[in-house]
Amino acid sequence: ASFPIPEVIRDINAVMLGLQSVRDDAELVVIWVNTWYDPAKESDTARVMIDQGVDVIIQHTDSPAAMQVAEERGIWAVGQASDMSRFGPKAQLTAVIDDWSPYYIERVQAAMDGTWETHDIWGGMHEGMIVMGPINAAVPAEVADEATAIAASIADGSFHPFTGPIRNQAGEVVIPEGTVMSNEELAGMNWYVEGIEGSVPQ
Repeated sequence: ASFPIPEVIRDINAVMLGLQSVRDDAELVVIWVNTWYDPAKESDTARVMIDQGVDVIIQHTDSPAAMQVAEERGIWAVGQASDMSRFGPKAQLTAVIDDWSPYYIERVQAAMDGTWETHDIWGGMHEGMIVMGPINAAVPAEVADEATAIAASIADGSFHPFTGPIRNQAGEVVIPEGTVMSNEELAGMNWYVEGIEGSVPQ
């Protein structure tokens, strides 16, 4: 993980919730590298994690270094911010792809039209600003289909990953059953969900 800010903590929690939805015994190990981009540090961290028995690498840093290590070592990895499959054609399970181009085009057009106004943006899969990358052909078809269906349900709003009940590390229900976390709550997330080892750095 890059830095212990809400965006990154939120992504870690989302990964854990996803893992728990298919495997009760899933474990998630977090190592903070405190950088957005440092290929050497990212490579070293990936190697350490693999040596400790990690079988999938998920990153929140921007270089393809961890993906390249996963390719070398024969384990799965998930690309971050872009399709990294050219760096790990066998390793990349899928990728989180940031595509802000429609937003930028719309904003530039608004500026050209004289209708631009400043405002906050909270875009995601629904707006097409985040998409799931291609799923590796080695993934069984039924698994790929299920993942694609979940991504589609997030995009169409019929499923929200942060819907309760959600427990924190102490086992306390912090999001009641049926309650969806608000954008404000998500933007301030500073705690781990149940099942993640370690603590959020302060």
